[in-house]
Amino acid sequence: MEQAVGPCGPLLAFLIGMKSSHPPRSLRIVVVTADTSGHDDAALAARHERNTALRIGLLESGYDIVASLPPDIFLPERVAQLQPDLIIVDSESDARDVLEHIVIATRDARRPIVLFTEDHSAPAMEAAMAAGVSAYIVAGLQAERVRPVLDVALARFRREQQLLGELADTRQKLAERKVVERAKGVLMARYRLKEEEAYGRLRSLAMNKNLRLAEVAQRILDVEDLLGQAPAAKGHT
Repeated sequence: MEQAVGPCGPLLAFLIGMKSSHPPRSLRIVVVTADTSGHDDAALAARHERNTALRIGLLESGYDIVASLPPDIFLPERVAQLQPDLIIVDSESDARDVLEHIVIATRDARRPIVLFTEDHSAPAMEAAMAAGVSAYIVAGLQAERVRPVLDVALARFRREQQLLGELADTRQKLAERKVVERAKGVLMARYRLKEEEAYGRLRSLAMNKNLRLAEVAQRILDVEDLLGQAPAAKGHT
């Protein structure tokens, strides 16, 4: 004879029969769910089914759900307090308002974001990706799909972060090279040095002061700016 398990039947039955076949993971997840006020019974039932599938998929994969939060003005503060590794957004339709709060919440510390939605429109997808969503999943909230979706989102996020880091490093090196070139020009003009000699002086100063070449070059430019701004001596014509 079957036993009634109440409104949380699928989730409760899963928890009772769950085996520890997956080792626990340290990944901390915050789930952001859009407001359901004003929805009819059918919509609320569909939302409950989606939430159950999501939680089963996360628990089955060994992920740690640290909080389920509404997309309100307090979301950035809560995310900053919880420091999750990944954010999941469950929004059946227009997610623009939700994403606005997510963007603010992850502005200072970027995190992978996975959006489960029923919105098939191309503009919504483009807006979500521009906002920093790592995975935009339409009509795909089934428990068995949660883990592969999150794995792909994490891999994509890490790759994007690597590319951003490489781009920032390239820009920094280019900026430092320009500073060194300008400092060489200052030394060449002030001391009538050849380019090789000016570069040699920069390297010697950097070694003696235990500083990077760009730091020495910037100090030379700062001193040159100060000298250029110094008032002329009294009585000088």
